[in-house]
Amino acid sequence: MNIKQIILLFTLLPITSFSQSDLETVIKGGELLLSGLSIFKVANSDSKENSKVIESVCVKNKRADKITFRIVGKNEEGDDIKKELVIPKDGKECLFILPKGIYTYEIVLANKEIYKKGEYKFEDDVVFTVRDE
Repeated sequence: MNIKQIILLFTLLPITSFSQSDLETVIKGGELLLSGLSIFKVANSDSKENSKVIESVCVKNKRADKITFRIVGKNEEGDDIKKELVIPKDGKECLFILPKGIYTYEIVLANKEIYKKGEYKFEDDVVFTVRDE
């Protein structure tokens, strides 16, 4: 016997030792396990869509100097939310657990000049990349 025949024999040996009903039980158990994982995955994605917060908002700085990223918005209770990130040259900084909503943002350069300003609707995790124009 060569090595391939030995491997084939040991592979088929466990299958032949099961009766037909045992084999059906194993197959049904595997199907049930796969169904459970699919449901878990769907439930997990639904919970993320229904969430009222964003897990992370990140800003990458590809400019020659540091920048400051500021956002201002309101939560469901109407309270002001103000966040500020200082991102070094070639750096990345993130905000975590931010309420979804519309925020005004400013990107301020190291010399205090406003580089960009506007509004953004935060609905999902996002990464901003700031580059020289």
